[in-house]
Amino acid sequence: GVSMPVYWLGLILIIVFAVQLHWLPAAGAEGFSSLILPSVTLASFSVALVARMTRSSMLEVLGQDFVRTARAKGIQEWKVVYYHALRNAFIPIITAVGLQFGALLGGAVLTETVFGWPGMGQLLVDSIFARDYPMVQGTVLIFSTLFILTNFLVDLSYVIIDPRIHYG
Repeated sequence: GVSMPVYWLGLILIIVFAVQLHWLPAAGAEGFSSLILPSVTLASFSVALVARMTRSSMLEVLGQDFVRTARAKGIQEWKVVYYHALRNAFIPIITAVGLQFGALLGGAVLTETVFGWPGMGQLLVDSIFARDYPMVQGTVLIFSTLFILTNFLVDLSYVIIDPRIHYG
């Protein structure tokens, strides 16, 4: 998922699941089934990155002293993983998820174009081609505001995940 561009993956999914297998619609916005291919296309890059980061972050945390101490105390392994290790490994993962939201917005522009989905990305592309600069500015402003708001919420979630973090 990481090495393939969003538009290329979208075209491959259309060819396989819409053209050859006839399981899903190739384009349009008619019902739930038309959401599946664009959603899988958009999520593939982020899921691959988050899975890779989760693995590396968990391996790093599981080797630290506090995890060995918890295991030495006889705490069940699942409690060690979920209550001790995952909570500490989650901070870099959440940071990556917040930053991936920007890639999701950029990928939405391409994905909506490939799947013929009427959305903000398609509106941005149509506005660029029509040289409707106020609409381009408004769309970019909305995308930017969503990205900033998402990263602000990610920063606030650090306090919930790790109580040792305080904002002064």
